[in-house]
Amino acid sequence: MKNNFIFWGAILGALAVGIGAFGAHALKDWLISIGQVETFQTASKYHFYHAFSIILIGILIKTNLTKITNSDKTHKFLIWAGNLHILGTLIFSGTLYLLCLTNIKWLGAITPIGGILLIVGWVLLAISFLKK
Repeated sequence: MKNNFIFWGAILGALAVGIGAFGAHALKDWLISIGQVETFQTASKYHFYHAFSIILIGILIKTNLTKITNSDKTHKFLIWAGNLHILGTLIFSGTLYLLCLTNIKWLGAITPIGGILLIVGWVLLAISFLKK
């Protein structure tokens, strides 16, 4: 499988900066008025953290740092970890951003799905180093 994790991590990182700045400036009064400043900050932090994790996974695969081959189980765990971090970031941070923009409270019920995907991604990253 072609490694696009560095690309997607960089895109998510750029979006994290842009969305974070937008929230801190253009949305500041709105977020204060609906009491969602902390929610937006949480979304932004997790968005940024996981942009870095996705880049890290891409570097691990690209540099063959774990001494793996494309058919190795370790490689598959890293691929899964990267994919889950991308999807988890989109769901976790995405639903929180939407909640902040729309004040639609039920979106918060979807957020934990993204959180679970992020956790499983971290676990798979850890497992990838045990399966040599």
